[in-house]
Amino acid sequence: MGSLSTGSADVEGTSSGAMSERVGVTPTTVPSDLVPDDTDTRRLRFPTADGLSLEGEVTLPEAPGPGHEAIEGAVVLAHPHPLHGGSMASLVTSELFRVLPLHGLAVLRFNFRGVGASEGDHGHGADERLDVEAAIDTLAGLTAARPLVLCGWSFGADVSLTVTAERLAGWALIAAPLRIRPAADYEPVGADPRPKLLIVPEHDEFRTPASAAEATAHWANTTVETVSGADHFLVGRTDVAARLVASFVASRA
Repeated sequence: MGSLSTGSADVEGTSSGAMSERVGVTPTTVPSDLVPDDTDTRRLRFPTADGLSLEGEVTLPEAPGPGHEAIEGAVVLAHPHPLHGGSMASLVTSELFRVLPLHGLAVLRFNFRGVGASEGDHGHGADERLDVEAAIDTLAGLTAARPLVLCGWSFGADVSLTVTAERLAGWALIAAPLRIRPAADYEPVGADPRPKLLIVPEHDEFRTPASAAEATAHWANTTVETVSGADHFLVGRTDVAARLVASFVASRA
């Protein structure tokens, strides 16, 4: 198991075979399936601006060659609520981490502060903005692949909506409650001309498609996509969310 240092991230190798458009709890954590053998998956640690060390994993598709796609983009994944069992191994985050590399995308997932082996304490969605910014900087330092898109699920989506990093080509937001932070915290991203995709389960318990469309009606360049038949946890519908994210990244290339 080899290790390397790229920028400020400490990476450890692991072996493994426009116009706006409107529109009782299932399990939330599962271990991620192994990624395919034609990807390079590594554990890593990286620092935040306020001095914490976070744990994460990154998957980099192999360089172009026979039977391989080029790295066509990059995605940072932000997981659901830490105080409700959320981690980088949560269901939707794990499925995206498994599937997106099949589309030629470099993907980084990480644990927010206070989760797993990440240092620090829960920051109620405010301090976690620094975690996301650090993850973006880390992935950008590991691959020059563009576009780079920020993708969060639930709590991770709301935190993502407070991050305006210049490197980002857009935001893909899955089942965003739009209530973890005050509405004013989302306004800089809402007003940003870069594209935003809200992926909203049809039967979301915390923010319905109609409510999401209403809450973001004044946002710039925002599209709301409904996942038919899904609830907030997207059990049995994670493949739909993954396809929508992959298509969104491809549209930014």
